[in-house]
Amino acid sequence: MYRYVGPDELRALSGTGTAISTHAALVSWLDAADEREPDGTIPATFVVGVDGTLRLAPRSSEHVACVEGADVLAAGELFFDGAEVVGATNQSTGYCPEPASWPVVAEALDALGVSHPGEYTAAFTFRRCDACGTLNVVKDGWFVCGVDLPLT
Repeated sequence: MYRYVGPDELRALSGTGTAISTHAALVSWLDAADEREPDGTIPATFVVGVDGTLRLAPRSSEHVACVEGADVLAAGELFFDGAEVVGATNQSTGYCPEPASWPVVAEALDALGVSHPGEYTAAFTFRRCDACGTLNVVKDGWFVCGVDLPLT
């Protein structure tokens, strides 16, 4: 389970997430979506709540607003081609879910009868710098604080 660790001002945002409990609800949400990637896929911010419910919001939304500040089992982005998930990430700097959160996402999608890639297509590892407290993405297994980078 992941608690929100992002900025307090974002915690106050109103709920933008839609609980998706049926395949028909997913299709309805996708039909109403107005964001598209250049390749035509529909991007979405997602969370899986502690009750296992998938919630979706426009990609421009904050994860914490999608779930109204509650704890989550997974968070990130999904990319849909029709009602099929063709891409998935755990990119959420508000919740910092580990790549190991994928099975929860798969279970929520499977319950809806949604085809998916079987894993995050882009997985991120997040760490907080002990020196300055800044949240960073670990790249290539090498942790370097983005704030403490030398200026050239």
